[in-house]
Amino acid sequence: MDNGLNVQLVRSKRRKKTISLRIKDDGKIIVCVPYHTPKREVEGFIHEKGSWIIKKISEKERSAKETEKAFIPGEKFLYFGESYPLEIGNTNNKGFPLKLYFGKFILGQDHLDKARDLFIYWYKREAKEKIEERVDYFSKRLQLFPEGLKITSAKYRWGSCSRNNRLSFSWRIIMAPLSVIDYVLIHELVHIKEKNHSERFWTYLETILPDYRERRLWLKKNGHKLGL
Repeated sequence: MDNGLNVQLVRSKRRKKTISLRIKDDGKIIVCVPYHTPKREVEGFIHEKGSWIIKKISEKERSAKETEKAFIPGEKFLYFGESYPLEIGNTNNKGFPLKLYFGKFILGQDHLDKARDLFIYWYKREAKEKIEERVDYFSKRLQLFPEGLKITSAKYRWGSCSRNNRLSFSWRIIMAPLSVIDYVLIHELVHIKEKNHSERFWTYLETILPDYRERRLWLKKNGHKLGL
């Protein structure tokens, strides 16, 4: 559709009448329509929602700019839902030049030009270790075993489960509280049993996490903060 917008059209044979629209954090517009909906009707729907779409995209862009890190002393960085200030210190060239120590992130002053890369590496390392531990724990508890696990740099997708039961998780989720991390991990593990977001999927998830809605809501409200 040549309207200057990044639109992904999803046609569904299950959807009977309604058209729905949502905007992802990267500005992509997802439009879900009944399978045989004419293109003209879809374009009319998008045009009708034009002002709302522009407003929401602007809000998301503003939120992204507000959360972009400058890597300056005192700036706060999230880890397991807690904020830790950054301190610039001397480096003795031994070990990794970024560490979390006594409630502070300490970065060697000789490495300021690589601060973002160092933080990403640190978060990825932590995510791999902690997420593997949690997935192993929940896999045994639920008797749902993935075929593999990898950590990605996805900005807008916290986790996924392939049709071959391989799990992927964004390193950014390690910034969230443990309860929210567990929700994302369990959500993807349940996809080993139920591939789609069917009623059975949500019912089964609720038997494991009765408060999953609250955890999901936290992620919806605060997900834009999980990044650098």
